[in-house]
Amino acid sequence: MDEGSWEALFTVLIWILIPGIVVVIIVVGMRNAKKRREFLMRWAAGRGWNYSRSGRHMVGRWQSPPFGRGNSRRAENVLTGTFHGQNVVSMTYQYSTGSGKNRSTHYFHVLALHLPAPLPWLQLSPEHLGTSIAKFFGGQDVEFESSAFNDAWRVKGPEGQYPYDVIHPRMMERLLQPDAIGRSISIEGPDILLHVSGRQQVQMIDLYLNLLYGISELIPRHVWLRVGHDPGV
Repeated sequence: MDEGSWEALFTVLIWILIPGIVVVIIVVGMRNAKKRREFLMRWAAGRGWNYSRSGRHMVGRWQSPPFGRGNSRRAENVLTGTFHGQNVVSMTYQYSTGSGKNRSTHYFHVLALHLPAPLPWLQLSPEHLGTSIAKFFGGQDVEFESSAFNDAWRVKGPEGQYPYDVIHPRMMERLLQPDAIGRSISIEGPDILLHVSGRQQVQMIDLYLNLLYGISELIPRHVWLRVGHDPGV
């Protein structure tokens, strides 16, 4: 067989094999996704929680990051239940950016803990090079006396005393613990949220919810009283 024949045969094999490989990848992905759903259903049932394959109502529920970005937004593998008596949710949230060959899908593990009463918006994000530059040019909304806290966190919130009332010295100490550093946390209305990059990791749910619950417990009584809730009752 001459060189031209080998090239022709190779081309034919490529056109045969590529669709087959694509089909295998799709089938394997579907099987893995099914196994994942079955695992989550068992996990939820084991602790008295509920499982939903999708949660369309969750996509527009919040405005804090990572919500409201990109397109093709979806909430999947939604787990709902209670944690220390508070309603909670854990899920995989995704959105896409770009188009064609430049299209990318971004995944996040999002958790939310329902608060006793709605609070004003407050956002805490990890400090990094980009936010440090923004801070240098006046991008930091709230500064605190603790340089260690300012080096670890960027805080955005309404003007006035509210951010300082919520992030008091004991709260700063809690937020400087290893389980809190590097997370993205928002208070939005009746919920406190946490999100990290990547799909939902069941083994991290209790750790993240414990962090959110601990933060909510450190919110001072006078902050709650201003919104009509008395935690002492």
